[in-house]
Amino acid sequence: MIIERIFFYVVAIAFFVIIFLKMMKKNDIIYLISLILETLGIAVSFITLILKINVNLFIKAIIYIISIGIPVIILICEKRKIDLSELIDVAIAKMFLAFKNTKQAKKILLILIEKNDNSKVAHKMLAEIYELEGGIRRAIDEYVKIVDLDGEAYESYYKIAILLQELGNKDDSLDMLIKLVNKKPDYLEASIALSDALCEKERYKEAISVMNESLKYYPNNFDIYYNMGMIYTMLNDFSSAKTCYEKAAIINTLEYNTSYNIAMIELILGELDEAEIYFNKCLENSELSPHAYFELAKIYMIKGNKETASQYLNLAIELDNNLYKKAMEETIFIPIKGYINYPSIDEEDIEPKQYKLSNKELKIKEHLEETYKLVGKLNYREIGVRYNTKEKNIERQREQ
Repeated sequence: MIIERIFFYVVAIAFFVIIFLKMMKKNDIIYLISLILETLGIAVSFITLILKINVNLFIKAIIYIISIGIPVIILICEKRKIDLSELIDVAIAKMFLAFKNTKQAKKILLILIEKNDNSKVAHKMLAEIYELEGGIRRAIDEYVKIVDLDGEAYESYYKIAILLQELGNKDDSLDMLIKLVNKKPDYLEASIALSDALCEKERYKEAISVMNESLKYYPNNFDIYYNMGMIYTMLNDFSSAKTCYEKAAIINTLEYNTSYNIAMIELILGELDEAEIYFNKCLENSELSPHAYFELAKIYMIKGNKETASQYLNLAIELDNNLYKKAMEETIFIPIKGYINYPSIDEEDIEPKQYKLSNKELKIKEHLEETYKLVGKLNYREIGVRYNTKEKNIERQREQ
């Protein structure tokens, strides 16, 4: 019992002195807290000794933990270069963020950075808060600090590039993305962002090259094939675009926009039956179904089935009133104009439909539709004749 008491006081006082010296050197609150707890533990132990009070095992364990255990943990963390003070501050900041109190979270993080400007986690959290609040330039400054501290902080490098785009500084953003992808070619998000930036500059062949490089690391990735399909579409290489869309559709059968793009390509190529199959798939999607019905109406007009064409066209207008004006402008629908139902609300009151598709996807959709307009006006009759001839040949074969 006496040996245990001597051991306790010798070890506890030794740790007290070590922690005290470290507090004087580093002026960190974690050491102050440890000193307070150690003082409390030693004091309680001393009082029980003087008053000859027998304490139970639980209280004795607490005395040992706060007097010896906590200092040991602090010293081990310090040796392993784990900043406990940083961990505590970050935990408190996260707690405030969980309660949507960004002001207090920022205050704690700024104090932490003032004590330790090399805290990457504090800079990252602060950057995310600034970004959430719309302070893009401040967010960029914080991400830049992270990159300065760690040359391999690729995520922060990527964030800087994306935020520069939001600021309209697209050239610098493009340069950063090129450097990032060269450094880390397997960074998929950066590669896709780079291909998008190149497409904005109409550097489509370079964008294809970036996506082909990504395929080496992600050979069965939907996003890569889907993006390649869109890029080939802008190059009017519809055969390659169709191949990429089909591969994307195999990977993700529920991505209806892929089916819609394939259908439009089949329509441009004059493959009516194939186009019809893919447009029918799009009827399952509420966003694309009005346009799918609209294009199916064109197909049935070419096939000479005006009744089905008018039914599909009216379904399209019922789902999206904006298509009424578009239908009235389409020359292919002139023979059935008398069967087109007028929208249930006045044309001037029709508001543009909001789409979930990205700007890039909408651009591709518009490009395909415009391309079909150009091709369609030239070959409506030719495709119709070819289709009807094909149907007659099939009938003859059946009769034989």
